[in-house]
Amino acid sequence: MLKKEVHKMRENYDAAFLLEVNCEKDPFLQFKNWFDEISDGVSIEPNAMSLATVDAAGQPTVRTVLLKGFDERGFVFFTNYESRKGKAIADNPKVSLCFWWREQQRQVHIQGIASRISRQESEAYFKTRPRGSQIGARISQQSQVIDGRSILEYSFEDVERAFADKEIPMPDNWGGYLVAPEVIEFWQGRESRLHDRIQYRKSGNGWILERLAP
Repeated sequence: MLKKEVHKMRENYDAAFLLEVNCEKDPFLQFKNWFDEISDGVSIEPNAMSLATVDAAGQPTVRTVLLKGFDERGFVFFTNYESRKGKAIADNPKVSLCFWWREQQRQVHIQGIASRISRQESEAYFKTRPRGSQIGARISQQSQVIDGRSILEYSFEDVERAFADKEIPMPDNWGGYLVAPEVIEFWQGRESRLHDRIQYRKSGNGWILERLAP
């Protein structure tokens, strides 16, 4: 028996509003404004985002990854290219991203095309990672079935010894993806579930701004 009935769980959204007149013409600037505001607040890991992919068999999968950069080209995250998500992107580069910022009652939903960034860009980021994370990237056969956690721990120790006092090279099967957006939606929770949904839709070299019904 659940402690609280699921159908009775709800919150009233009344923290803010989003009107067209308040929106930037450039969705990347609008995202930056929101992200800066979220980052200056109390949110935990504001760069955490859900990534949805669809594989060759048509099976969708959603997981949380971390945003590691964005500019006018799009949004960047890093992973093992041979992971489940990497294989799905190789089969179907159309992906979706979703940020949920609970404290501000906001979401940003992005639809776009994922492609690998250059090895030089990936290596530049890899060098900024904590050493333990660098080792982890080298030893993890991401998404593969393994016999137990001890496999990871022994492999970690082996690599740690092998590269003692040395720079850890980035694995060939690891790097970044850039999600170039085609649609970006900014969602602001409102009372009575009459949420503000402002969508930017790519059109040629520009963007069309439009409101969606909640």
